[in-house]
Parts: sequence; C-alpha cells; structure tokens
Amino acid sequence: MKVRLLTLLGATAAILGSALAAQAQTALKWAHVYETSEPFHTESVWAAEEIGKRTEGRYKVDVFPASQLGKEADLNQGLKLGTVDVIISGSSFAAREYAPIGVTYFPYTFRDPAHLIAYTKSDVFKRLAAGYEEASGNHITAVTYYGTRHTTSNRPIAKCADMQGLKMRVPDVPAYLAMPRACGANTTPIAFAEVYLALQNGTVEAQENPLTTIEAKKFFEVQKHIVLTGHIVDHLNTVVSKSLWSQLSDADKQIFTEVMQEAAERATKIIEEREKALVSTFKERGIDVAEVDKADFEATAMDKVALEDFGYKKEDWEAIRAVK
Repeated sequence: MKVRLLTLLGATAAILGSALAAQAQTALKWAHVYETSEPFHTESVWAAEEIGKRTEGRYKVDVFPASQLGKEADLNQGLKLGTVDVIISGSSFAAREYAPIGVTYFPYTFRDPAHLIAYTKSDVFKRLAAGYEEASGNHITAVTYYGTRHTTSNRPIAKCADMQGLKMRVPDVPAYLAMPRACGANTTPIAFAEVYLALQNGTVEAQENPLTTIEAKKFFEVQKHIVLTGHIVDHLNTVVSKSLWSQLSDADKQIFTEVMQEAAERATKIIEEREKALVSTFKERGIDVAEVDKADFEATAMDKVALEDFGYKKEDWEAIRAVK
C-alpha cells in the first residue's frame, strides 16, 4: 500500500511539474512572407529552435512562412496588434514608421553586400535603428543581406532608356520606384504573392528582385531576360515587437539578439553563395542574362530623383556611402 501511495504521489508530482513547466513556457509567433526553401525561412527555424534551447525551454517559437499570417504590411501591423511577435521585413516597411531609415533603398547607395554589412555595424545604422524604435517601439535585432536587386523582362534591356514604357511590377515603395521611373518604366504595385501570375498573364512584362528570389518564385519561367541592373543592394530586418521586447529580461534580450544575429549571418552567407552560382544556372536554362552599364542607370536616377523627395536626409545617405 505504501509503495502504491508513493508511486501515486510521484506520478502526481510529475504531472504537476509538467503542467507548471507548460504554463511557464511562452509561445511566440515569428512570421515572414518568404518560401520555405529560402534561407530567410530555414535560418528562422534554426533560430527558433536555438532560442528554445538557450532559454531552457522558456520560449517556444513557431515560424510561419510564405505569408501564412498575412502580407508584409499585415505582419508589420501585427507587431502593433500583438498577432505576431517577431517578423522579417524590409526597411521600406520600417520607413512607414520612420522615413529616414528607408534611405538604404535609394538606387546605388551600396557598392556591394560587404558595404551593406559594414553599414549595419556603423554609427549611422545605430542612429537610424534607434529612430525607428523611438517611432514604433519595435526593436531591430539583426539585418540579413537579401540580395542585389536586378531586373527581369520580356524584352531586352541594355541601357536605362530601353525601359521607356515598360510595364513593370515594383513594390509600392518610393525608393524602389526611383530607378524604374527615372528610366521611363510604367510601374505597377502588385502583391508579392501575385507577381508570378501577373507576369504570366501579361498584366506586367517586367519586375525586379534578387536572383535568389527570381529562382525561388520561379519568375524565370515567365520571363525571357534577366538584366543585371544591380540597382539596390537589399536587406531584411529581424524585428521584435514592442510588447515582447519590453517583457524580456536583459539576459533574454541578449540571447534573442545573439541568436537572431547568428541566423542573419548564416542566411547572408547562403544568399551570397547562391547568387554567385545562379548566373550560370540561369544561362544553362536558356535565359538571356545581360550585363549592363550601371553608371548609365545610376546617372539617370541621380539626375531625375532627389533624396529629399522621399523624406530622406542627404547627410544620412552620404554617411552611408562613406562607410568602409
């Protein structure tokens, strides 16, 4: 009888312990719009698991890819509404809260990925990120290289003027629109998830994205030419909601930051390696991949578009250009 009682008490204690542990665990939602094959997702999953490990199971992070919790605008709004806790999103959306941080999308701001990464460690980045946090309450923990944006089209493009009248899908972001509009394209904002169909049915005849995105979203199936305009060296921010960030202890803030920065570094490395290989891959598939005179595109954009038109500060742009 005594043995049975001890066994019963032990089982009860185990159940109560499990219940308390489950109660103590905080469930978090991490969301983005990218495909499960892309490193933005695979490394988010790695980070989610790593946060669980390093916090000894106090946080359980579930990752929702491919716009499962909404389009990118919805996810940014979700940070305010409390429907998501962590997102991966571009500075174009951060700029809706704090315009100056969007200066990084001005055409030909960055020379290459190394210049972008150097910027993320600079004083000007810290100042812009702090401005965003003050305006929104959300905290940027890490920055991932998204890729260098190039143009795809169903007609050949060798110089800026060849884009005259081109029906082109461009995200509804002022700085993204700068180069295509300066070159005379007719830009159309179409949701990211709908771009393939729009290209396929002729709603638009061109779009712009990094090579890795062109591959992941299979845009090459419905486009004849890839034009290496390299007009924006793009990035994504890992953003933690004001609500979550304010609740984290200093120790947990450090864990979240370290893990998210490690994930960003891992994804950046994968993107750079993939980009190097994709030019050959696309050529092997019979796609015309064309080099262009970037100086022609840059000169036209700089001549026809002013930083101030977008609410950007010239001193910020110059400070970024000076980062080594």
